[in-house]
Amino acid sequence: MRAVGTKVLMVVVLVVGLASSSCATVPHYKRSRLADPMMSLTDDPLETYRKQKLYNSREGAAGGDGAAAGGGCACH
Repeated sequence: MRAVGTKVLMVVVLVVGLASSSCATVPHYKRSRLADPMMSLTDDPLETYRKQKLYNSREGAAGGDGAAAGGGCACH
């Protein structure tokens, strides 16, 4: 009986802990303060931007990477 009560208590604590930790939406003008260049996947952000712009213009769609969506004419 005591083991069941302990397990239930642990599950309740886990659920409360997960429910209390939430995500927050950060406005675009504050993201630069939170972004750390060390967390970048590439060393050259300009090259990454160039490749992403080329990909977006080829596919005719943009989005999913946090940037504003534009047309397929590469006129973001």
